[in-house]
Amino acid sequence: MWLFLAVFLGLYFFRRWYRERQTIENLRKKYVFITGCDSGFGSLLAKELDLKGMRVLAGCLTQKGAEELEKATSDRLKTTLLDVTSTESVAEAAEWVKGCVGDQGLWGLVNNAGIAMPMTPNEWLTKEDFEKIINVNLLGVIDVTLHMLPLVRKARGRVVNISSVLGRVAFFGGGYCPAKFGVEAFADSLRRELQPFGVQVSIVEPSGFNTCVFSTVEENMQNVWSQLSSNIKESYGQEYFVKYCRRFQDMLKGFSSNLYMVTDCLEHALLSCHPRTRYSVGWDTKLFYIPLSYLPTSIADYLLSSLKPEPAQAM
Repeated sequence: MWLFLAVFLGLYFFRRWYRERQTIENLRKKYVFITGCDSGFGSLLAKELDLKGMRVLAGCLTQKGAEELEKATSDRLKTTLLDVTSTESVAEAAEWVKGCVGDQGLWGLVNNAGIAMPMTPNEWLTKEDFEKIINVNLLGVIDVTLHMLPLVRKARGRVVNISSVLGRVAFFGGGYCPAKFGVEAFADSLRRELQPFGVQVSIVEPSGFNTCVFSTVEENMQNVWSQLSSNIKESYGQEYFVKYCRRFQDMLKGFSSNLYMVTDCLEHALLSCHPRTRYSVGWDTKLFYIPLSYLPTSIADYLLSSLKPEPAQAM
């Protein structure tokens, strides 16, 4: 029995390995639109796809980001200014993309644009703090996707959304985790709806990548703390705040700075003949966060709570 099981698993993984090595052809004729290309994953992916000869259409938030990307790439890559929180800006970008791709359609849409801060205990934040993140990380993804879908369907192409393992396990307060949970749900429903059209939808789930500037994170938390009422400050205590900032920064330092781990997954989702539904990036994702998401809630709560400091007025 064990021999049969070993042979079965061996054949399964060999078949998976073989299928995933098959890539699409005619890359020079295929267009990919990427949001959030000013820096980080978006900028790196745009440069990598450009080197492979693809027609990259890059959405940048700032003119400076667009100019820097154009200088670092070939004339095949084109940029446009895009604010994913503005439906008017998204509609203009969609018309621009339509003019670029013509009758060929859009092979790939990569929803990369996103922000993370503020990421503090929920009680420290306002509704506007949540809206700021959700408008970019969730509603922006939805708006861009809805505008681009006719072009993607025409090419029988791909939609790739960057989510997060924090879309499975809510480790911090703020709008980031709710937004990523929403991205997961949106991608799941979209994948089933578009399957009859030959469009494939993938989710890339990084755990965390050290792309933040520590001083910026600390400054953001200081601003949030300084605006809290005296009652909330007394409830949590100055020591809680100091330890919370320290542990958050320690966590950032422990995250990988190898952005290629994510862009390699994005490339595979775009170029493979058989892309995966989900790409879990990093060993901490595979060995800690995903197993944690399947544990009983009481156990998961205990493990995650043990990583956070104790409030001053805790019972």
